[in-house]
Amino acid sequence: MKLEICANSYQSAKNAQKAGAHRIELCQELSVGGITPSYGLLKQVIEHFNIPVFVLIRPRGGNFMYSKDEFEIMKHDIEVCKELGCAGMVSGVLKDDKNIDIERTKELVELSKPLEFTFHRAFDEVKNPKVALERLIELGVHRVLTSGQQKTAEEGLELLKELNDIANGRITILAGGGVNSQNALKFKQAGLKEFHASASTIIERGNSMFSAHLTVSDPQKIKAILDAI
Repeated sequence: MKLEICANSYQSAKNAQKAGAHRIELCQELSVGGITPSYGLLKQVIEHFNIPVFVLIRPRGGNFMYSKDEFEIMKHDIEVCKELGCAGMVSGVLKDDKNIDIERTKELVELSKPLEFTFHRAFDEVKNPKVALERLIELGVHRVLTSGQQKTAEEGLELLKELNDIANGRITILAGGGVNSQNALKFKQAGLKEFHASASTIIERGNSMFSAHLTVSDPQKIKAILDAI
């Protein structure tokens, strides 16, 4: 199995590589579900580490329906990431009715080529996940990050197994949401090949009106997940 770590900082990326993770999804601001990392963070991580770096392309928190201007920002960010040498993109777009925006997602997939493309957890908001999965396969998406449309991947395990069966090797189901050393083996036993975790620890609690909790991916928690499988 492959473990992808959701790294929200340079230190998190460093810890992920040191602990033996197979890949990172680089982002910032996990408190809002993650947004596209800064140019400086991207450049520093890609230049200093050899772990494959997938980049979250999401211009803001909130929903996954984007204005024309926001969509242009996403496309520019993909171009920058390709120039910097990242290994893949993590993104996706929904319509107002919570179905996948096929045209815009296709445009992002095509722009990302020849790099791999992961459709992120916007998938957990679609109305018909089995139909949506087939649409993503048709678009050439390489994997979909999902908790099985539940708060945690453990709670959504039954749907994850169904989606994995439907995928049948045509797309990778990347289980994410509450994955840890205590439940990681369940995903392996269910036949899933990849999973995603932040494996984070709070290193400083917010103590002013301007600060939130400061978290970092913990190398010991990452190693514990890897040991569990």
